[in-house]
Amino acid sequence: MSVLVVTGTGTEIGKTIVTAAVAAAAAHRRVAVLKPAQTGLAPGEPGDAAEVARLAGAHVTAVELARFPEPLAPATAARRAGMAPVRPYEVAEAAEKLAADHDLVLVEGAGGLLVRFDDEGATLADAARLLAAPVLVVAPAGLGTLNSTALTAEALRARGLGCPGVVIGSMPAAPGLAERCNVADLPVAAGAPLLGVVPAGAGALAPAEFRARAAGWLAAPLGGDRPLD
Repeated sequence: MSVLVVTGTGTEIGKTIVTAAVAAAAAHRRVAVLKPAQTGLAPGEPGDAAEVARLAGAHVTAVELARFPEPLAPATAARRAGMAPVRPYEVAEAAEKLAADHDLVLVEGAGGLLVRFDDEGATLADAARLLAAPVLVVAPAGLGTLNSTALTAEALRARGLGCPGVVIGSMPAAPGLAERCNVADLPVAAGAPLLGVVPAGAGALAPAEFRARAAGWLAAPLGGDRPLD
């Protein structure tokens, strides 16, 4: 079973676009993207899983387990909507079912690693542990990223979860001093290699161009051809 969990050091830092890039780089494989909890969207609106499929291509199967209307942490959004929360075992069961007929399953979390799924404190980390799956960390490029990346990596190690590396989710076209330094410093903070740098605005590219460029943003462990830093 090939399952990769994608988390971030926070929200709105490029997890969906990184997930789409990984999916696009695996165009020769059958890929499924699983979004356990989508928040902040009404029924019928395209969510993160659908966006991954739109950008990455027809070889991607998009699955969403639950949707809550308010843009809040999954546990809070579920409670306020009077809906059942997503449980880690449900995420694991869905991923395992998808893995039976896909070559790669990408599980994209909401927010950061320890954002709560339910009021008992379950998180994406618990789902990753049930799956025995590695966790890819998506981080922002600028100031503050080293601390949040180090904290996320420490939380993964404390739970016995592997981290293949970190990807910068949105690199400015004209990076400043902090962004340039962080390219070298992020692997130290994460204790894992930098496996990709996705440019800011990548999600606005036409799907065909996105697919053509995706491999160049990612290193070989994620199916790309970018040299390891």
